[in-house]
Amino acid sequence: QVQLAESGGGLVQPGGSLRLSCVVSGSIFSINTMGWYRQAPGNQRELVASITRGGSTNYADSVKGRFTISIDVAKSTVYLQMNSLKPEDSAVYYCNGYSGRSNYWGQGTQVTVSS
Repeated sequence: QVQLAESGGGLVQPGGSLRLSCVVSGSIFSINTMGWYRQAPGNQRELVASITRGGSTNYADSVKGRFTISIDVAKSTVYLQMNSLKPEDSAVYYCNGYSGRSNYWGQGTQVTVSS
């Protein structure tokens, strides 16, 4: 089993920045891809960014150039640095770990971008 715990959400003004963190514990050796997803009210959950064990990254077009996903292996933590935030980035952000057989999810952290 894998446990994921997100933190770092909050209220920020348009143009501001936030860094989300996801601490991974348990059978982390089984994970080959980590990702951040988000879900706004009335919308489906969508992929924001992902990173493979080999370091390859993938971003949604809407966040390219503004968001950066990274991993600190020593801390077993995945980060999502979010810059130049827009109101449409407001959502609950979820950390995801994929093992090839199972999907693991965190509890989510709320991000609200508003003046």
